Parts: sequence; C-alpha cells; structure tokens
Amino acid sequence: MTALLDASGVPDRFTAPLYTLAEASQFLGVPSSTLHSWARGYRKQRVTAADVVGEPILTTVQKPTGVRGPLVPFVGLAEGLVLAGMRRSGVPLQRIRPALSELDRQFGLNHALASKRLYTDGAEVLYDFADSADDETASALRNLVVVRSGQRVFVEVMQQYLKRIEFDSAGWAQLLHLPGYEVADVVVDPSRGFGQPIFERGGARVQDALEMFRAGESLTVVAEEYRVPLVQLEDAVRVAMPHAA
Repeated sequence: MTALLDASGVPDRFTAPLYTLAEASQFLGVPSSTLHSWARGYRKQRVTAADVVGEPILTTVQKPTGVRGPLVPFVGLAEGLVLAGMRRSGVPLQRIRPALSELDRQFGLNHALASKRLYTDGAEVLYDFADSADDETASALRNLVVVRSGQRVFVEVMQQYLKRIEFDSAGWAQLLHLPGYEVADVVVDPSRGFGQPIFERGGARVQDALEMFRAGESLTVVAEEYRVPLVQLEDAVRVAMPHAA
C-alpha cells in the first residue's frame, strides 16, 4: 500500500484504487451498466455483421483474477465525471470514443479527461477532429461543441460538469464537486478522508453522517454532531435514498 501513497501520505491520484465500480456509479449518478462499460469496455453481438466492440475509456487499476474491492483511482473518477457530463449532454459515447483517443494524442497525455487542458483546449480539438471523422462521430461532436462569438466551446451542460473539477498547479484534477446534490456541496478530495465523499463545509464524511442517522438519531442531532447545515444533511439523505440497501 505504501507505493500507492505520495510523499505526504496521500493516496496517489493515478494508481491508488479508492472506489468500486458500484461506488463510482453512485457518486457520479450514472447507471451501473454504463459505468461498467466505461471501465471494462463492451461487445455487442450482431447476427449479420461483425460484433461492435468498445474499448475501456475509464482508468482502472488491474487486479489479480478473483481479487475484489476498489479498482477506480481518483483520476478515473474525474474521467467519469467528464464522461457523465457528455452523457448528460445527450451525446452517445460510443460515437465519440475515437475522438477521446484523439484528445490523449493531441495533448500527449494518458489521462486527457482529467487534465485542465480539456477545459481550456478540448473543445477546439474535438471540433477540428469532427472534420475528419465519420458522419455519426461528427454529428455527435457537433452536439457537444458549438461555436459562440467565433470561439469553439462546450455546450452548457458539459461546461457545468467541467466546472465541478478543481485542478492542481500541474493541471491535473485534484478535487471534484459531485453532481446530484441541490444544496449540499459534497466533494471528493484524496487528501481528505482517503478520497471518500465529504461535506465541503466541515469536512465530515457523508457516509459517517448517514450511518448515524440510520442508527436512529434525528437529522438535527446528526447536523449538530458533524457541524453540517441541516439543509445540506437533508439533501444528502435525499440523494442516498435510492441507493439504500
């Protein structure tokens, strides 16, 4: 485990497996089947033509066969947040997988979706790539990137997702504001709580507060115990309800 921590003892954002696929699906608000196809790829069998194969597009940590547990590092969760934004924009990801590979090639990076360069230059790269892509890919990209005041920019939904990412001085994602919450600001930060979702205000782990509530304490007591505004705690309970066992 030591090799998966940086010099300050914080989980390495690129190599430390912090989340299961189920947890990543829940945090990002995407169906588990969708998250699984991002992480594992997919194959659609066809009777009269060759199978359709999609390669993985989400970073995971390889584990020995039969070993279970977390396999998505923080950088993979950041990539997933961007992919969730594309999905919410109505863009079929299977149509633009080649374009996502082009981002890595153009930027000379292995994790372009978790880089600030996606925010600053990604729209330009994808818009230009559409000129040489097949019709279906080009159409999908034109629904993701638009021209406004002479500049190529991501559509509004995508921009809102990108704004949920905070970057370090080297341009890599270092903190995520998770989607799905209406009031609470729930963040994922590898330097706090071992990368588990926490309330930005106060730093309490969301899971700890929810477990106290499920144990029978009132929301008012839980809010006072963890110094979380009651309205934010109520919001966290609302988000967690569909995922309650």
